Amino acid sequence: MEVWALVMFAVLFVLLLAGFPVAFTLGAVALAFGSTFLGLDFFDLLPLRIWGIMTNFTLLAVPLFIFMGVILEKSGLAEELLETMGRLFGRVRGGLAISVVLVGALLAATTGVVGASVVTMAVIALPVMLKHGYAPSLAGGTIAASGTLGQIIPPSIILILLGDVIGVPVGQLFMGAAIPGMMLVFSYILYITFVSWRHPELAPAISAITYDDSELGFKVLKSLLPPLFLVLAVLGSIFLGIASPTESAAVGALGAMLLAASHHKLNLVNLNEAMQQTTRLTSMVFLILIGATAFGLVFVGMGGDHLIFEIFDELPGGKWTFLILSMLLIFLLGFFLDFIEICFIVVPIIAPVAIHLGLDPLWFALLIALNLQTSFLTPPFGFSLFYLKASAPDLKLQEIYKGIIPFIIIQVVILGLVITFPGLTLWLPNLMG
Repeated sequence: MEVWALVMFAVLFVLLLAGFPVAFTLGAVALAFGSTFLGLDFFDLLPLRIWGIMTNFTLLAVPLFIFMGVILEKSGLAEELLETMGRLFGRVRGGLAISVVLVGALLAATTGVVGASVVTMAVIALPVMLKHGYAPSLAGGTIAASGTLGQIIPPSIILILLGDVIGVPVGQLFMGAAIPGMMLVFSYILYITFVSWRHPELAPAISAITYDDSELGFKVLKSLLPPLFLVLAVLGSIFLGIASPTESAAVGALGAMLLAASHHKLNLVNLNEAMQQTTRLTSMVFLILIGATAFGLVFVGMGGDHLIFEIFDELPGGKWTFLILSMLLIFLLGFFLDFIEICFIVVPIIAPVAIHLGLDPLWFALLIALNLQTSFLTPPFGFSLFYLKASAPDLKLQEIYKGIIPFIIIQVVILGLVITFPGLTLWLPNLMG
């Protein structure tokens, strides 16, 4: 029966790659194999599992953070930030690309909605970069990579989902992700600075920009202070132990509405669109989670978890072999599957093995989060690449792929550093603890 559990896993991946809907495929495969090998009575346990999901207080943060991100997207915050940062760094070689990275980091810490960040920066920043002589590959790669920072920089939806799946406090995950996230931002800027110094023609300075320095200083403060205050309210309340992640998500949602109101963008039309978009995204996440719960229940009931334990226990190298293989598996699956599918299908199977082998669950969860971020950038199914291509149809797909490769390499290097030096992720949670 344990072997049939692996067959069930293989059938699922074949159906997903064939394009069937994720949530219904998970449920259908679980029902087919569960009723065949365990009987229909086995599914009496499923309603209790689903009830546990729907009453999970931590998961309530998901719709709240999504709502916060969608409202901020409609507030005009990104446009104002891009314009100000472009004027601030424009006179430096590669300055426009650096400003895109910094705005991407700020949007990640406030909105956390990858698609919105990539599309916004593609529509606003890409034409300006191309107009001033930036190489299309560098401009496209910078926008795609910067827009994806919301996957690792708190408050990240994937960190909330991983925390629930692996059983790690979300607040500690947010703290642990802060340093790797900043390392990625610094590495992107370092790469852009090197490229613009080595090949000035790829990222020229914009000498035509003229402005009053005092006026610029006022614009910088006006653009930066509101999002920074929101970040402090949301993440600061978690880090200082004042609020739980769910409570801070409510604070963030309220803060986003106030920010939108200050930009005169909080009207019934935007509010209605934001609530509809939040409902759609949240429903998708929870439908997949319910389907994955049914699949996991059958997989464990058929003894698949014991077979996985035995396989990894017999591998030479112990936990390090498991770690390398699991990271490689997630990286390769990222070429074909969405991060939510990997989080709900693969992670519940490998996480108990990691804990069984003595790996720190917090560290392992952050390694997975870093790895899953890469899945947004890896062709052929990197979602950030799709968002960018849809927003900039004149940009060739070959240019996008060429531009994103250095950023994927940077992410793999950062992942290797975090594996080699666990303190990079564990230091801040231990300090706050």
